[in-house]
Amino acid sequence: MLCRIAVGEQQADPVRLAAIATFATKMCAGIHHHHQAEDDVLWPVIVRSAGAEVDLSELSDDHAQLDPLLKEITTAAAGLGKEQSAAGRMARSLATLADLLDQHIEEEERLLFPIIAKYVSEKDWESVEDEVRKGGDIGFDLPRIGQYARPDELAELRRLAGPLLAILLRLLNHGHRRRQRLIFGTA
Repeated sequence: MLCRIAVGEQQADPVRLAAIATFATKMCAGIHHHHQAEDDVLWPVIVRSAGAEVDLSELSDDHAQLDPLLKEITTAAAGLGKEQSAAGRMARSLATLADLLDQHIEEEERLLFPIIAKYVSEKDWESVEDEVRKGGDIGFDLPRIGQYARPDELAELRRLAGPLLAILLRLLNHGHRRRQRLIFGTA
């Protein structure tokens, strides 16, 4: 979409550009919060629990690449509608981010999930989850999780969160769908 906006194949009025900028900025903040929580909370728990069974260097290297990339995206987002090159820069940076995150998440799932399941206590995992939840933007993050989670993942979230999750999703989904239509033309 941004590539098409950048080359003039698709028009975007100031309201849409502002929505795109806000979406990208909030998404970047969420990614930063997540990886910072991994660095500060999860990695120490894993190292303490699994010791020599785990090497986090590649994952930490990915995190080191994330912050400058997130800054590039938020800087370009701030320039949408003001700078001719902002949409193109942002599109390229978002494509790089998508590739990096795809590889990083695949690597995390392959390397860490078995280590966490084998070595990290339930109490330690609960403390990690509590810390990760702090500082997030529930109004932005929760509806996106609801949109993209697989049915089994959503069922597990509902089981863990109870009826409050359904209420929050119902309340937050209207604004989320409106934002999705404005930005992407979809609900």
